[in-house]
Amino acid sequence: MSIAVLRTFISKRKQEHETMLYRRTKAAHKVLGENASELEVRTESHMDNEKSNGKHEESEVVSQDEPCSISEEPVEFPEVKGRGELKPPRVLEALSASGLRALRYAREVEGIGQVVALDNDKVSVEACRRNIKFNGSVACAKVESHLADARVFMLTHPKEFDVVDLDPYGSPSVFLDSAIQSVCDGGMLMCTATDMAVLCGGNGEVCYSKYGSYPLRGKYCHEMALRILLACIESHANRYKRYIIPVLSVQMDFYVRVFVRIYTSASAMKNTPLKLSYVYQCTGCDSFHLQPLGRTVSKNNSLRYLPGFGPVVPQECSDCGKKFNMGGPIWSAPIHDQEWVTSTLADVKSMKDRYPAYDRISAVLTTISEELPDVPLFLSLHNLCATLKCTSPSAVIFRSAVINAGYRISGTHVNPLGLKTDAPMDVIWDIMRCWIKNHPVKAQPSDQAGSVILAKEPVLAANFARAVASLSKAQAKKIARFLPNPERHWGPKLRAGRQITSKHVSLLGPKALNGTNDHEDGDEPEAKRKKTEDHLGPPSIP
Repeated sequence: MSIAVLRTFISKRKQEHETMLYRRTKAAHKVLGENASELEVRTESHMDNEKSNGKHEESEVVSQDEPCSISEEPVEFPEVKGRGELKPPRVLEALSASGLRALRYAREVEGIGQVVALDNDKVSVEACRRNIKFNGSVACAKVESHLADARVFMLTHPKEFDVVDLDPYGSPSVFLDSAIQSVCDGGMLMCTATDMAVLCGGNGEVCYSKYGSYPLRGKYCHEMALRILLACIESHANRYKRYIIPVLSVQMDFYVRVFVRIYTSASAMKNTPLKLSYVYQCTGCDSFHLQPLGRTVSKNNSLRYLPGFGPVVPQECSDCGKKFNMGGPIWSAPIHDQEWVTSTLADVKSMKDRYPAYDRISAVLTTISEELPDVPLFLSLHNLCATLKCTSPSAVIFRSAVINAGYRISGTHVNPLGLKTDAPMDVIWDIMRCWIKNHPVKAQPSDQAGSVILAKEPVLAANFARAVASLSKAQAKKIARFLPNPERHWGPKLRAGRQITSKHVSLLGPKALNGTNDHEDGDEPEAKRKKTEDHLGPPSIP
């Protein structure tokens, strides 16, 4: 995926450079045209003055070799800056370990420049240098490995790299400040976070200390993790009058990865509060609401930035009467650039043979290309039905009801059962009430959230007739969108330096354990084994 996005970045960067040169050349020609017209006006006025003074006849006798007095002033031609060729992009892999990713970038991405691989471990740097030699002249010419602290290196090389790749074990928060400073204007930051337990609400206070946002535990928690990471990157960028534009944000397997472009502009940075929101999540039902941090007011061609209006919700949920939990702030602006996604997907399809994981990459990008870009977070149809204790309608029927009500709806790449929609929550609950009228449920205690919701009569009469757009293009063509895991025991591996014991069998599988240890029972301390046997007691006699 990173190689595909990097290829798109190089092609987009070239297009942007050509567009910039064209605009500058056009502006230069315009200036030249204005100078020529001004020169012509000055010449005509000079001739008129001489004619009025009776010197026009004498000027005809002047030799042609003698220059005219008006041409003694040299005409300055404006220089067009940036005419030089675009240099190949420099890439920094800040935490490279054995250098696998840096080597793949150098060997597989056309038009790439120097790739710098950093690590703070001597053994890793030695392994990286060996791998560079193993990969031939191309790798030796493009990849260089350094033993250095990534934070210090990035701080001492400000705005020197077009692409910075951060993929730490755990949270990237300690590297973000220096990474933002090392990316040049218009460059790209590729950042991964694997501490999903923290980002998804398992430890809210830890998430706040690392990322500056409080997570909520809902079905949308993985998308919220993406948006928390984006908000954190934006916060670090704003400290240096910079801002980000996300081009692709992906939640895959056990991690989140974002691809953002970084620009410098003090005026554009003021729009940051418009892109951030707090989230109110009802504790009884699945209703959630967003509270923007800021708003703008335009008056007499001037734009004022003001605090957002609030609160957007009352003390108790209007649907079920329960209280709200508040989380955030999160990035509530689009997390993908649909043009980039489409371009990357087309590039991947055109080079199908060069992507061993083509099926997985195309499935994720296809699903992302069909997401509603301006709708943060999503609903889970199964959770809605669990709240009401009812049988679930098919996704096609529910989608049709939302579309027939005049709203948009789409899937999400984060969850196969997730549904993004711009319909307000009261419309969603009205659709479910209409569904339950045709599919009755058993009576529930009156204090439960589902009973309170069903006690109200629906305002909207839902239409469950099959809508044309109820299936996405990928679904209509039966394109695979969510693939099974590539192997058993798929998930995060152990941190480097940990000893593999029998308790890791569920994580790595028995083959990995047997391959690491030649003996079967010698991987646990004797005292621990004895304690376990004492706890189990003596063996039973038949």
